[in-house]
Amino acid sequence: MDIRPDIQIPSMIKAMIDVVLPAVDPEHKMAQEQARLVIGTLQLIAKRLPLAYRYDVDELNRYVTFAREIAMEMRGSIDTPSCAELERLADRGSEVLDGARTDPPEIESAIFQLRAAVGQLIQDVNAKAPTDVRKTLRQRVLNMSKTELERELALVIDMGFEMDPDKRPVPIEKQLPPIRRK
Repeated sequence: MDIRPDIQIPSMIKAMIDVVLPAVDPEHKMAQEQARLVIGTLQLIAKRLPLAYRYDVDELNRYVTFAREIAMEMRGSIDTPSCAELERLADRGSEVLDGARTDPPEIESAIFQLRAAVGQLIQDVNAKAPTDVRKTLRQRVLNMSKTELERELALVIDMGFEMDPDKRPVPIEKQLPPIRRK
């Protein structure tokens, strides 16, 4: 038996469509809906799985850049250990990106650490920094958040949440840069 996701997920979808869904009582609307939701989610995962690594590498690259920029901008305005920690984690994230054979969980861990460090710096700036510094950081965070939201929406667009065709995001495949090799 091959356990690779590119084999197993289509097999699970086929089993759900051919065996499970027909066995669910048609009068039990919630069960029918949930079975269809499972099928749709598996189809989405199957479609997006090949992009997951590129998506994570792109996110880590953007967090490293963002972390370095805000740490540099905030360093002169606020004396806090969170700036040094953010810079340290940005350097570590950069090392992860440079690793030719970096394991995907290592990339994900670096992303989570940078997210937490960015959050800590935001809290420190909001608690201790002058108003103009807080305002600058707030705008930077809003800009970063907008990009993140657009990426997240593009990743799940096939689930049909966005009904207005004018508001559909650029497809995630077009948003993600190719993986660069040194």
